[in-house]
Amino acid sequence: MFDTLERVLAPIAEKLSKNKVLSAIRDGFIISTPFIIVASIFLLIANFPIQGYPEFMASIFGAGWDRQLSSVVSATFDVISILTVVGIGYAFARELKVDRISGGVVALVSFLILTQTSYPEYVNEAGKAFRGFSFGVLGSQGIFLAMIVALVSVKIFAWVHHKGWIIKLPEGVPPAVMESFAALIPSAFVFVIFFLTRIGFSATSFQYAHVFIYKVLQAPLMGFGEFKAFDVIYQFLSNLFWFFGINGPAVTNTVFRPIHEAMTLANLSAFEAGQPLQYIFTGPFRDFFSNFGGGGSTLSLVIVMMFFAKSQRLKQLGRLSIVPGIFGINEMIIFGLPVVLNPIIIIPFLFVPVINSILSTIMMTTGLIPLTTGIALPWTTPFFFSGWLSTGSIFAGIFQIGLVVLDCFLYYPFFKILDKQYLHEESLKGSENDTIDELDGISLDDISFDDL
Repeated sequence: MFDTLERVLAPIAEKLSKNKVLSAIRDGFIISTPFIIVASIFLLIANFPIQGYPEFMASIFGAGWDRQLSSVVSATFDVISILTVVGIGYAFARELKVDRISGGVVALVSFLILTQTSYPEYVNEAGKAFRGFSFGVLGSQGIFLAMIVALVSVKIFAWVHHKGWIIKLPEGVPPAVMESFAALIPSAFVFVIFFLTRIGFSATSFQYAHVFIYKVLQAPLMGFGEFKAFDVIYQFLSNLFWFFGINGPAVTNTVFRPIHEAMTLANLSAFEAGQPLQYIFTGPFRDFFSNFGGGGSTLSLVIVMMFFAKSQRLKQLGRLSIVPGIFGINEMIIFGLPVVLNPIIIIPFLFVPVINSILSTIMMTTGLIPLTTGIALPWTTPFFFSGWLSTGSIFAGIFQIGLVVLDCFLYYPFFKILDKQYLHEESLKGSENDTIDELDGISLDDISFDDL
């Protein structure tokens, strides 16, 4: 069965990981991740979940102190579509072997060409309608259009460039100038196409590409994200790939991450506006409420190995893995235990995260713990703190501790089988070493023909 799964899954994982489009989407989101985390720190400072904290800070910095921090938050979350289109454009240009900076800029300008700039419904006292870019279309609602525009614009740019339709300057011209002129004709092709696209949408009932993509693509996909088995499917597939030695999230995130990000940003916008949160399966839920200690929720396995292993191999591996495991790093367990192609550990490795996801979903659905606010924390944030800070509820952190304890019980029966197996192997190895030691103490002079 495992051989059949490996033959089926390994080629799929390889194709997904090497697909240029999916790689660009994955890496494009990764480019913006550090900025989102830094902005989240400012948002967390303004909304730290401790009773009396706002009043304490106001007594030091004065009323309205938290509004000053919003400038950093707005410069990232409110223009997340811009960060996305530049990041994916840059990454896709790298995949297509054209200038990366030009790819990012072409994608950005193409996105802005399609973006609404006139709002006749908003008129000032002088009777003039607002003209400019709105945070409403540059934020989370434009994230899927940003993905599409980045991929299409850079693909056209690269196609024209590889056709050789570029301005070639003589040798000796500075490289920066040469690259600038080389991008001129490909960029012109791209901008004309997106200008015509804008005109085409203006002739429809949607008026703008943002409205069309949001209603036809983004909203339905986010509706799929509300499906109760959404995270269960994600966790199962991610850990199944790990079992075959393939980095599971690196494969599944190419498909699931855009939906996770869109729901995360939607929750964040609602949180900033003081409105009810809508989505359960956000990025923080994915990172902090299903897996503890890395894929397979192996932190509990490490704890069990430390305290209950009789095999020296498992006990030493548990001691070495506990600190990295607390911070979500478990490659030592994946490849050192190993988990890869281990038929004993595969059952809890696959189903413990699924059980965690189901229990966390029930807790959030029933309101026993709040939904994640959308604040982005590093994925290495330890349990308890990650649950507390991502939801604003200390009970969510306590619930995480309960899940880790439950996971210890779930892993224990399978760990005992492995422990007995390794202990038996160690005892056999010890017997062989004793025999070798005895033979080492015998010389040829001590052996007679009678002994033989």
